[in-house]
Parts: sequence; C-alpha cells; structure tokens
Amino acid sequence: MAFSLYSLIQAAILCVNAVAVLHEERFLSKIGWGVDHSVGGFGDEPGVKAQMMNLIRSVRTVMRVPLIAVNTVCIVLLLLFG
Repeated sequence: MAFSLYSLIQAAILCVNAVAVLHEERFLSKIGWGVDHSVGGFGDEPGVKAQMMNLIRSVRTVMRVPLIAVNTVCIVLLLLFG
C-alpha cells in the first residue's frame, strides 16, 4: 500500500468519524469526561479537559451531516478505483 494524499485524507476522515461516534453517557462518563455542570467565572480560562470536551461536542454537532457525504464519496471512490 503506497503512502499517498488519499491515504492521509482517509486517515483524517477515520479520526473524525471516531470522535463523532463517541457517546457521552455510555463512554465518556465512564472515563470521567462526562457532562461537567461547573460554570467558570468571568476571566477564568477553561482547562484542557473542558476544551477537549468542547471540541468533541463541536465535532459531533457540526460534522454530522458533512461526514455522511464525505464517507459516501470515499466509499464510492474505493469501490470504483479499488
């Protein structure tokens, strides 16, 4: 298998898919990354954990529909060109 731009794009898509399917109650709460209801004060910077949870929630919200289209295109390309 050759190392190509398509392989890099496919690896990135797989990583985004992995983040998109993480379930907050089933998986993330078991490792201590569940819903955090603490409200930071004004000027307080969120920690790394809060930023990662925000990134995961954002990816799940924003990338849901585009991922369906991108996955479909990748599957079709793989079927056509092997």
